[in-house]
Amino acid sequence: MQNHYKLAAAISRFALSGEDKLAVQTLDLFVRLYGAQAGNLALTGMATGDVYVAGGVAPRIIDKLKDGAFITAFIDKEERMQDLLKAMPVRVVVNAHVGLMGSAVAAARLAK
Repeated sequence: MQNHYKLAAAISRFALSGEDKLAVQTLDLFVRLYGAQAGNLALTGMATGDVYVAGGVAPRIIDKLKDGAFITAFIDKEERMQDLLKAMPVRVVVNAHVGLMGSAVAAARLAK
C-alpha cells in the first residue's frame, strides 16, 4: 500500500509542476471525479451549510482544486440541483490534525 501513496505523490508533483503531460491529465481527471463525487455526497447528505473537503490529498493539491474544474464538476448535476449546489460553499481543510481535534472535542463533551 505504501507504494501507492508514493506513486500518487509523484503523479501530483509532476502534474502540479507541469513536468509530465500524462500526470497533468491524470490529476485533471482525478480533480473532476473528486468534485463530482463531493457534489453527489453534498446532495446525499443535503448539506445545509458549508461543504468541507478534508484529508491528506486536498491540501496537497489545493492550487489545482482552485482552478475551477473541481467546483464545475461539483455543480454539474441535473439542472434542478445546480442552484442548491451553487449555494453550498466548498472549503478545503488544511489542518492535518482536524480529525484528532474533532475527536478531542467530542470526548470532552462526553466527559461532562
